[in-house]
Amino acid sequence: MASVDSSPLRRGLRRFDVLAMLLCAIVGLDTLGSVAANGPEGLTWMAVLGLLFFAPYGLMTAELGSAFPDEGGPYVWTKLAFGRFAAGINQVFYWISNPVWLGGSLCVVAITTFEAFFHPLPGAWKYLAGAVFIGAAGLAVHTSVVIGRWVPIVGAVARIVLLGFFVVSLIVYATRNGVQPLSPGDYAPTYLGLVALTPVIVFNYMGFEVPSAAAGEMADPRRDVPAALLRGGLGSALLYGVPILGMLLVLPRDQLGSLTGFIDACGVVFTVYGGHVAADGTVVLTGAGALLSKVAAAGLIIGLLTSGTAWAMGLSRAQAVACADGAGPRWLGVISPRRGTPTRVNLLSTAVAAVVMTVSLSLSDGDVQAYFTAGIGLAISATAISYLLTFSSFIALRHKLPDVERPYRVPFGRVGAWAATVLTVATMCFTVLALVWPGLGVGWFGTSGDPADYLPAGFEGRRAAYTASQLIPIALILATGCVFYALGRRARPLPSSPHPTTSDRGAPVDAS
Repeated sequence: MASVDSSPLRRGLRRFDVLAMLLCAIVGLDTLGSVAANGPEGLTWMAVLGLLFFAPYGLMTAELGSAFPDEGGPYVWTKLAFGRFAAGINQVFYWISNPVWLGGSLCVVAITTFEAFFHPLPGAWKYLAGAVFIGAAGLAVHTSVVIGRWVPIVGAVARIVLLGFFVVSLIVYATRNGVQPLSPGDYAPTYLGLVALTPVIVFNYMGFEVPSAAAGEMADPRRDVPAALLRGGLGSALLYGVPILGMLLVLPRDQLGSLTGFIDACGVVFTVYGGHVAADGTVVLTGAGALLSKVAAAGLIIGLLTSGTAWAMGLSRAQAVACADGAGPRWLGVISPRRGTPTRVNLLSTAVAAVVMTVSLSLSDGDVQAYFTAGIGLAISATAISYLLTFSSFIALRHKLPDVERPYRVPFGRVGAWAATVLTVATMCFTVLALVWPGLGVGWFGTSGDPADYLPAGFEGRRAAYTASQLIPIALILATGCVFYALGRRARPLPSSPHPTTSDRGAPVDAS
């Protein structure tokens, strides 16, 4: 049958590389302010969703990634469980979320950071800056795995250094100036907080499966995937929780925006090295404070760039496997023999990201908050929709292919497997509904609150516009998946066995 030619693949990814890719994929610096903007309750829901979603999600991925260590990862799992058509449509949702995210929220936060710490970008300069950002990400993904592996390593180091330096600076600031008092009641969880916070917290926790999309290029995926997931999960929880707590301690809630919260917090704490906070709240940085803030801003931009790059390295490979397998245009499934990367999918991803950036900037009329909100919302919903089948494939494969060797298994047997599946799939369902209809359940059945108050920043009083910004692209993605599948029909073989298996390297193959 049609499959990815595995001969160009280079097994250059080792356990440390997988860990670095995980940290870049999971620790997204663009959403730190979004969680902090909802106050201390955000930390409570981070802990709850960490237990009910992040932990079972990681355990399931460890089993799937070690039992089915094939290039294409999530596409392979979903195909084995539900067939090529469902997997092909699902893969398009999964793949398209990356260029939407890269051209959306990652790009706008990078531009905003540059303007805040370096120089304003009026008019066409914003488009040029966005093009440079997207082009750099595309070039990084285009390189061979021998070179490309350094991109997530640099990104992981940038995150650890940036967030570590921020925490140290926060301690110095708190020693000199004190912190904002927080009462235990501020941490109390509410349903209103759950509706507002679930999408962004879940998005923070996404990314466990990304390295498995490049499993055909790992030295030993059966051993390295579970080990890296454990370390990466613990590290990600710390890299999220500690800085968010620090932001809450430094800045009043009314000064924390979903777009600029982390940038604002950096500006405040760096005044300990030179500068002050004026009576009106304006931050004035001088001397070492100004210099260090620019270094931190550069680190933040590098972190944003490597987030998109790490995801693209995995998602482009999975999409190439799907296309080579007949779930998409065959020509998109070609792996470059010189670089060992899916060049054509990478170029298409870069083009889509550029279109998203251009259209969003044009439609936002300079309102970068609306641009950020629409972009991040669509990226989350597209990924969450794809996870519905990917997570369901875990329990389906437990029943369909019970005899496949599983170097790691989700604990507690059948009960543990079903619990992990139900928790993760239910979380994805709630996330999609909460994104499409902000304020879901608020004010229902006689309860207090107005759903209109939960419309994202930049869309106040414009529910129809926000809903259209989510549903229309989702419909287009679904249509694209169907078109891709139709175009891949000539590459599809006739099924010869009801029980497909996977090859030792590369994409899925039939038992024949």
